[in-house]
Amino acid sequence: MQMEIILLEKVEKLGKLGDIVKVKKGFARNYLLPQKKALRATLKNKKYYEDKKNELKNNNVKLKNDAENLSHTYTNVSITIIRQASDQGQLFGSVNSRDIAIGLNENRDNKISPKQVKLNQVIKTLGVYDVKVYLHPEVNIFIQVNVARTLEEASNQLDNDSNKNLENVFDKEEDFEKFKENINPDNSEVTDNSLNSTSNNDNENSEKLSTNIKKISKTDSE
Repeated sequence: MQMEIILLEKVEKLGKLGDIVKVKKGFARNYLLPQKKALRATLKNKKYYEDKKNELKNNNVKLKNDAENLSHTYTNVSITIIRQASDQGQLFGSVNSRDIAIGLNENRDNKISPKQVKLNQVIKTLGVYDVKVYLHPEVNIFIQVNVARTLEEASNQLDNDSNKNLENVFDKEEDFEKFKENINPDNSEVTDNSLNSTSNNDNENSEKLSTNIKKISKTDSE
């Protein structure tokens, strides 16, 4: 059985503010209506929406603008969550939306609620995860969640994650290893300075690397 509703805000995969759509009754009763994301599409509520339409739209624009301004303060944000885990990396428990919200809210005036954190399923293994957070129904950001047993392990995981991004630039693993040897013969840490000292024969790979880094930075800031 389905129910016809009026959306009071954008709902992913359903529609935008003011759209009249049909959804399963359970979804409407258990989520959309209690969260005030929609109204039943009765004649009375349709008239109410028409009377309040301009006010609702103007308020939505203001909230969206506020969220877009706030999103800039979350650029390249990364949080570390320390958890106990087995040698195989399985957590003794899990990391959920509430845990991530708590981590995000440390030392911040603006508070993120667990409902704003989009997790398809709880995190049950160690690793680095990109998690979507909604600041507004039409504005979202991605933050990096690093789940580790210790701060040292968290740092190592970030290094490994960065190396994977570098490796993706090259078609073959041996090409990546040769590239590292050429720009880093003493096996020191790869840095922007070392990239600048790459020989002319490596310019093509350097350009690929720069392009990849820009793509990564762009994804993180979205």
